[in-house]
Amino acid sequence: MENGNLTHDMFPTYARYPITIVRGEGSKLWDDKGEEYLDFASGLAVTNLGHAFAPVKEALKKQLDELWHVSNLFHTVPQRELAELLTRHTCADLVFFCNSGAEANEAAIKLARRYYQKVLGQNKYEVITFKQSFHGRTIATLTATGQDKVKDGFAPLPEGFYNEAIYNDIESVKAAVNERTCAVMLELVQAEGGVIPADPTFVKQLRQLCDERGLLLIFDEVQTGMGRTGTLFTYEQYGVEPDIFTVAKGLGNGFPIGAMFGKAKLRDAFGPGSHATTFGGTPIATAAAKAVVTYMVEHRVPERAAEMGEFLMNGLRERLKDHPYVEQVRGKGLLIGIVCKGPAAELIAEAHRRHLLVVPAGPNVVRLLPNLLLTREDAERGLNILTEVFESQLSREGTA
Repeated sequence: MENGNLTHDMFPTYARYPITIVRGEGSKLWDDKGEEYLDFASGLAVTNLGHAFAPVKEALKKQLDELWHVSNLFHTVPQRELAELLTRHTCADLVFFCNSGAEANEAAIKLARRYYQKVLGQNKYEVITFKQSFHGRTIATLTATGQDKVKDGFAPLPEGFYNEAIYNDIESVKAAVNERTCAVMLELVQAEGGVIPADPTFVKQLRQLCDERGLLLIFDEVQTGMGRTGTLFTYEQYGVEPDIFTVAKGLGNGFPIGAMFGKAKLRDAFGPGSHATTFGGTPIATAAAKAVVTYMVEHRVPERAAEMGEFLMNGLRERLKDHPYVEQVRGKGLLIGIVCKGPAAELIAEAHRRHLLVVPAGPNVVRLLPNLLLTREDAERGLNILTEVFESQLSREGTA
């Protein structure tokens, strides 16, 4: 039952905005009052090809007429075809399908630990992560996350995680490595942590450190993957291959699916019975994801995201360069953060009032996540609204 922005028969785990969305198409959304919005959130980097994208919709319709679920005790054609497609277009040799980013990261952590303990016979289990990182909401992945706010009230947390390493500081990682360390895990852009890209030299140093110390390198590409930053996966821009990486969000363009990828040397760590999921990689989910990946590769969508991201970032930097409340504009591709010198909440609310949907990335950052097929016309419209939003902030301060 709805009453304003309150949903009384659901746990209030979300600080929802007072907007009820009922329909979407491309870059547009409509609320229950018939008002149209320009969507620069994409369901938190999920609808990377836009809402109700026709090729994915057709793939889902076809699959719904054929097969929904049989469990992973049997082979299915859509799952096999998606696995082949993904390994062909990435550095991975193997893939495990699940339902979400948190599950993909959980699988990555389990794989790393089991590789050392069961394959190499070494008692290594600790995973190094970074301050301001975000890896999910399961007990393990929130423990891996370098933000205290997601851990509040969930003690005791499991051991085996060190999340005090400093992002883009290799010396802090070296200092954290000990005889129990099995892996280093990071996002190549800290999205929830403020849209902070990893420094290329730092990533190369991490790869070298992991090679020297016999550690696995894990990239969390849940938000950065599927073309968002300008390549199908962000690691391609760094000239470094991970041992394990994860994806979810944009993989199904709105249909829930996640995946954990690994190198061939890890095969024996995940033998029969070692890890499982009832719904991971169903025929419906893998049919949707296959349509997404196929379209992205054939139509060079990541390149489009790189070009449109450059257009938006250059436009924002030009328009906001002298704004006293703006510290910087940063990001990769169409994962963009406008870093403010104070709280961003009122700016986000004002954007919504002007019918542009954006989201935060921490308290001081306005995060932009438009779909990767964003038109130049809609990009210009978004720039104009954001310019008005920041001008209104000056007006409010002037009258305060």
